[in-house]
Amino acid sequence: MKIKKFKFNYYILTLIFISLLSCESDDDFLKEKPQTFYTLDNAITAPTQVDQLLLACYQQLRNLKIESNSRISRILLGNGTDVMDVPIFRNSEAFSDYSRLNPQFGDYNSIYSTFYQLISRANTALYAANSEEIKWTSEENQKYAIAQAKFFRAYGYMNLGELFGGVPIVDQIITVPKFDFERSTRTETYQFAIDDLESALPDLPATTAQAGRIVKAAAQHYLSELYLALGVELEDQGKDGSEMYNKSVIYAGAVVDGGGYALMTERFGTRKDNESKDVFWDLFQMGNVNYQDGNTECIWAYQVDFDAHVAEDNQSAISHPRNYASQMALINGYNVILDKTGDPRGIGRCSPTAYVIYDIWREELGDDIRNSEANIQRTFVYNDPNSSKFGETFLIDEYLEQFAGRVYPRWGKITTDEWLDVGSGFPNSRLFRDEYAIRLPETILLRAEAYWRLGENQKAADDINTIRLRAQCQYLIESGDVTLDFILDERARELFFEESRWNTLLRMGGTVTVDRLRTHNYWPNPNIQQTLNFEYNLWPIPQDVIDRNKDAVLAQNPGWDGK
Repeated sequence: MKIKKFKFNYYILTLIFISLLSCESDDDFLKEKPQTFYTLDNAITAPTQVDQLLLACYQQLRNLKIESNSRISRILLGNGTDVMDVPIFRNSEAFSDYSRLNPQFGDYNSIYSTFYQLISRANTALYAANSEEIKWTSEENQKYAIAQAKFFRAYGYMNLGELFGGVPIVDQIITVPKFDFERSTRTETYQFAIDDLESALPDLPATTAQAGRIVKAAAQHYLSELYLALGVELEDQGKDGSEMYNKSVIYAGAVVDGGGYALMTERFGTRKDNESKDVFWDLFQMGNVNYQDGNTECIWAYQVDFDAHVAEDNQSAISHPRNYASQMALINGYNVILDKTGDPRGIGRCSPTAYVIYDIWREELGDDIRNSEANIQRTFVYNDPNSSKFGETFLIDEYLEQFAGRVYPRWGKITTDEWLDVGSGFPNSRLFRDEYAIRLPETILLRAEAYWRLGENQKAADDINTIRLRAQCQYLIESGDVTLDFILDERARELFFEESRWNTLLRMGGTVTVDRLRTHNYWPNPNIQQTLNFEYNLWPIPQDVIDRNKDAVLAQNPGWDGK
């Protein structure tokens, strides 16, 4: 051991001595001499590399909505809102206990940072796409790349504006540390996103051969949403929002009445011969989602691929069956393994509220295929051969109180009877269909809301009835039925598990969010009633963000001061 140690020390000393002799000076010794040196100007030199940056944006947004273990995706889809929350035994995952929610809460920081990461990628893609180093095969391809980058940047700022209000605008790559960011106003944040989308619009195609790519209607949809949000913000400031609402109507109308999109009213696609189902069920079957598959109400969809999931990132999958499905195994006499049409690995990380189980389907609204057994299964069969109840039917309502928040109806849009991942280690827990980012009914409901805010209730009712007619509703509404609550109810009926419910509520301004949380909070969980003792209409700016910005003050949002 001594000899080996001596030799080691000798070699080290020899190497140090040789290196010192070889240096011309101390300064030369300290100078870094990399073999290669990448900068923003030479690291990206081909259109394919720009496209890789854009693909990273697509992937980030897909994972934001459907990533397997992402608390963020569950929050954005509605955890803690009027439509869903966590059952009692999962209180550590609650997003409705305001004794825990404050500017230091990590999820706020994660969501805030995620959208800035998207903006950073978009800024990099914009810089690269405009670089003289890149030789594009056509001007059209370059313009489309730039338009996609602007779309993603606008999407980031739209979400930040809806959730957090006015935020610092970063429109270029930052190459040195910066600690003096200043908040824009919420109006300025919305306007920046609007400007990006309107400048991108001429270079976005009406359709693409490749499913999942951004098209013109996607930008028009978000422009309708942004102008709607901007009008609400102006009215909250005591100003007139009607000009913004009219622009919202125009952009939504370009999609709704433009001739390229229409609601699917007849059975279609890969499973249309299943006689026990309906057209709404067809919308959520594998192979049926994309516009390129013949689905004329799909405006934009996140792409999910089973082969990529297995071979690459393990992320290209929808984890809804596990995260949102009921714990049916708790029911004596019901064997989840034997139920091939269900979701045996459901663990109920988020559960529907009484509002979406009962209230929005109230009896006076009549029949509605969105509430049919094909789409919300409430009747089941005891299927355990060893049970004395074997073969008998039961209503899930019988167990709602006993297993509060753990057992509830099964939404057809979050499960399947054609599982692909058997043998993957997580059988019957993931979907491998593509997932909607924008579906035409949401655009129609944006226009209905804009009409309502303009006082044109009959036009709002007509738009809502377009959706209710497809849903084969027994009851069609009249102008006097149109209220903001009814519009939010219709969004829940049509878009549950699809819309970002927090965005929807927070962009409403005023006291809409807290009023609905207090009215429709998760029925077995008293957290909101006990702890939501202040008013707010924006999430807090994360305290980490405020603290890091040491050379300028980032003001906290009202209601969160001192929390």
